[in-house]
Amino acid sequence: MQLPRRRLGVLVPLVVSFFALGACSGPEPDVVIYTAMDQVHSEEILRLFQERTGLTVRMEFDTEANKTVGMVSRLRQEAHDPRCDVFWNNEIANTIALAKEGLLEPYDSPAAADIPESYRDPEHHWTGFALRARCLILNTERLGELESDPSRWPSSILDLESSPWNDVGSVARPLTGTTLTHFAVLYDLWGDEEARRFVNDLVADNANGGVALASGNGPLMRKVGEGALAWGFTDTDDFNVARLRGYPVERRFPDQGESEMGTLVIPNTVALMKNAPHPDNGRLLIDFLLSKEVEELLAKADSAQIPTRADVPRPAHVPSIADMRVMAVDWERVGADLPRVQDDLKTAFLR
Repeated sequence: MQLPRRRLGVLVPLVVSFFALGACSGPEPDVVIYTAMDQVHSEEILRLFQERTGLTVRMEFDTEANKTVGMVSRLRQEAHDPRCDVFWNNEIANTIALAKEGLLEPYDSPAAADIPESYRDPEHHWTGFALRARCLILNTERLGELESDPSRWPSSILDLESSPWNDVGSVARPLTGTTLTHFAVLYDLWGDEEARRFVNDLVADNANGGVALASGNGPLMRKVGEGALAWGFTDTDDFNVARLRGYPVERRFPDQGESEMGTLVIPNTVALMKNAPHPDNGRLLIDFLLSKEVEELLAKADSAQIPTRADVPRPAHVPSIADMRVMAVDWERVGADLPRVQDDLKTAFLR
């Protein structure tokens, strides 16, 4: 991803440029960021901030298998001696959970003034930007062998438990990342009883050789792209990687019927940690991440993030949220219930 060097009005350009990774020893950083956004997509954005400001940024990245959850646990463990200034999460529910626990410092960034209110915390503990949608990734060759009419191919999350699609479909175990967020939303929409029935059916079907439970969205995307699986649930950024690799795949937004629940759209979120060691520089970094420029860069990058703002340019392959029926979600309620739901899912999927 080639990043242009355009000056941002909210930043003060300095002369010296440094690059620091979290695992590296060296001088005290000017700002520390923990990010659950894939390193391949987030690192160059953060490098650009360093080039613009001359501030030394220590970057801590997550792994796919431990996505978000490990980093959130670390932030909780460090609450009495914070080392992180800014948390860039690749989803929203865990960020809200941290806010409910009093671990985030309010910051009303001027760069977020034109981000839609639905992606901004009224109390300014977090701000959303750069969206991803949960989508079906369909291997057209594999599915074409099973059903010649594409209109009959999977189109709903309920197809994970519907014959014959369950036998050739997949979803990541909902223990981390956006799949955890997705299932937490289902608990909120359906209620505990129906959500547990759905979860228990998936676990039982997997044990009987049916629906596959992947270790993460990336591995699921690769298995579908290579034809080991016919279809599955992933995120739009993983689908775009499959598209770029030339896999015979199609993207489908689920549950688009008038009476159906719609597609789950999940923002990245950014927040200032309470008692951050470098709060002023943390605010500068947040201003940068919430800029229109960063949304445009993320839309044009391989991650194909969907801008929250309608006037941010995006390539033709990046959808607009206006192109889909979007699921209505009470994110505050989902975030508040997340720890309980997460325990429930661990009980089901780790037994």
